[in-house]
Amino acid sequence: MLLSKTERWWSKLGSGNKILLQVENIEKYYGNQGSVTKALNQLSFHVREGEYISIMGASGSGKTTLLNCLSTIDTVSAGHIILDGRDITDIRENEIAEFRRDNLGFVFQEYNLLDTLTLEENVALPLTIKGLNSEEIDKRVRDTADKLHISDVLEKFPYQVSGGQKQRCAFARAVICRPKMIMADEPTGALDSHSSRVLLEIIAQLNKDMGTTVFMVTHDAFCSSYADRILFLKDGKIFNEIRKGEKTRSVFYHEILDVLSLLGGEGIC
Repeated sequence: MLLSKTERWWSKLGSGNKILLQVENIEKYYGNQGSVTKALNQLSFHVREGEYISIMGASGSGKTTLLNCLSTIDTVSAGHIILDGRDITDIRENEIAEFRRDNLGFVFQEYNLLDTLTLEENVALPLTIKGLNSEEIDKRVRDTADKLHISDVLEKFPYQVSGGQKQRCAFARAVICRPKMIMADEPTGALDSHSSRVLLEIIAQLNKDMGTTVFMVTHDAFCSSYADRILFLKDGKIFNEIRKGEKTRSVFYHEILDVLSLLGGEGIC
């Protein structure tokens, strides 16, 4: 039987890339016995090493709760989350900070840069905390800044640069320790359309060139069109899943809009 282009692409990805993240029947409840809200409802999926995944859904669909659970910011009520062979639902409280530092990189909508440090110092901070020598820190900061197109503003403070430059600095800080996965929460939410496009092109290039695994939550269909695969959540469950394969980004973008229309446009509000 002949395989479609998408099936051939996915088969190729699957044959050479191990499963990095396995989510198994996770549930998350809030409230008490009299009033329980189920934010995640027996959710299962996996992410392969080097994939670029986007999560979409309306407010209350569970996407932020999912990101928080995967990031060890919150805990699940049931089920298992396995990252690179380790069940993170069993991690002890005193091990969480080290686990995040060694395995995850974070990018937030509001940058979360330290205003009293230059961009160079912000990018270098994770390496400084890890105790790397100054020569290695300087080399990695320069290399990473070059990839993120912020080399010319490294000596400036956050208040002296644009929102796009701040977010690229935040992404540089997230990838500089070479984490297993980048967790991005609405990374373009505070940016104008030009800055968003620049950042998304850079993220896609890093994903391709460095094999950086990206897990992104967004309400923006244009933002999601850069991903390899999109999971649409509704009521804490996967409503639909689509893959880019060998489609152009434009074709994939319109496919995303079609799925969102089935959700009643809920994912774009």
